Amino acid sequence: MASSSTRISRLLSRSSASLFSRGGKGYLGAGFSRYSTATALEEEPIKPAVQVEHTQLLIGGKFVDALSGKTFPTLDPRTGEVIAHVAEGHSEDVDRAVAAARKAFDQGPWPKMTAYERQRILLRAADLLEKHNDELAALETWDNGKPYEQSAQIEIPMLVRLFRYYAGWADKIHGMTVPADGQYHVQTLHEPIGVAGQIIPWNFPLLMFAWKVGPALACGNTIVLKTAEQTPLSALYAAKLFHEAGLPEGVLNVVSGFGPTAGAALASHMDVDKLAFTGSTDTGKVVLELAARSNLKPVTLELGGKSPFIVCEDADVDQAVELAHFALFFNQGQCCCAGSRTYVHERVYDEFVEKAKARALKRIVGDPFKSGIEQGPQIDSEQFEKILKYIRSGVQSGATLETGGDRLGSKGFYVQPTVFSNVEDGMLIAKEEIFGPVQSILKFKDLDEVIERANNTRYGLAAGVFTKNIDTANTLTRALRVGTVWVNCFDTFDAAIPFGGYKMSGQGREKGEYSLKNYLQVKAVVTPLKNPAWL
Repeated sequence: MASSSTRISRLLSRSSASLFSRGGKGYLGAGFSRYSTATALEEEPIKPAVQVEHTQLLIGGKFVDALSGKTFPTLDPRTGEVIAHVAEGHSEDVDRAVAAARKAFDQGPWPKMTAYERQRILLRAADLLEKHNDELAALETWDNGKPYEQSAQIEIPMLVRLFRYYAGWADKIHGMTVPADGQYHVQTLHEPIGVAGQIIPWNFPLLMFAWKVGPALACGNTIVLKTAEQTPLSALYAAKLFHEAGLPEGVLNVVSGFGPTAGAALASHMDVDKLAFTGSTDTGKVVLELAARSNLKPVTLELGGKSPFIVCEDADVDQAVELAHFALFFNQGQCCCAGSRTYVHERVYDEFVEKAKARALKRIVGDPFKSGIEQGPQIDSEQFEKILKYIRSGVQSGATLETGGDRLGSKGFYVQPTVFSNVEDGMLIAKEEIFGPVQSILKFKDLDEVIERANNTRYGLAAGVFTKNIDTANTLTRALRVGTVWVNCFDTFDAAIPFGGYKMSGQGREKGEYSLKNYLQVKAVVTPLKNPAWL
């Protein structure tokens, strides 16, 4: 199986090839339209080839209704119509889930299993996820709006790879023997932290499920996971597969519900030992405060970003345009590390702007279940209206609207791929996280200037650098205050590569070996030695 980073690169390559094929004109197959026409969006949406099987809470290994009996609708972003009604968990349901997780940790077999046995269960779960690739992908696209080809060919294979990666770690977690002054034997134990509360976002539901569930289970913990209210379906399906793989009851519990109720109850719960959250910076502050005010549980946060994508004067402009386009518009722009501040050197700025505009005009927007679609709808009406508000702000503040700027079609939450030029650092579109298909192109003169401007933000999640000069690349990678720098690539993710932010983009790291530390306690054990042969 190709690596996840390779799959993303292939997607970008196919996108680039389609752009420059057929005499340099974007080829639009039957049923597609450039974003500027909305005929295809008025057609009847394709019916997904999957049934919604699970809409209840998963607690103690069983699907159950919320104690209140309440449900809430999850919507199809293509139309705004209801897909299904899902159980709405509240604090009393979180209490039940935490109690199940606590019992599974304190009395159940999971933390007492050999690491090899836990590894085998995780590998069986990964095999089942792979077997049900198409169903998981269909649920993800139906609930979220991302292109089905992205879900099926990139994200579900990446989900499988992540769990196989963490299965491999399960029997390689161990402490150390530490030399000490005096006649003592000193060892450290790396112990599971206990019950982990996890809150995942709506933009990459299954990948965030894996980023959090994988290391927690590999370390021997139990979990209460709250899904985003916009996208509850795929995690419930995936969790069911884990139980089919032999995961003991109560080890993985899933509660659907809303942030102010279920999320707040989980963050402030006195019997949760660890919390992990992915979402906005403002919500992350609330989560951190709730954790601190309750039992001072440690918190991992992966929050917002306003990532710079820096195009240097030696760049191949055609390649830079395509990569910058991918960096911003991937996943409808709903990506925390999106390259949403495109800094372009003044010598190539005008050429870049014209070609970026042309590329946006060729972007294929439509029903995400159609083959060849690059961009589906935004997640919901709230995000849709937020994006349009930022676009209006960009126009009012004096940026040049090169293309886009409005909704696409008359139903659903589709937004035209939008490009602004002559953007200034003080404009809201250059400062705040839009989380949508809006590219802001800024001009710079030299490296010192762009380093200062790129770092002048409250965020520090990621950055992109496009240059042929290794010295330039080295200068920028060390100067940019971000958690990830991609050089001549972007959104290259791998199970082993850590991810996280500086400043208000979060704390801690997910993925890779670094993520295991989030779910382990270190215990020092000191024993006197009597007449040791050596020290």
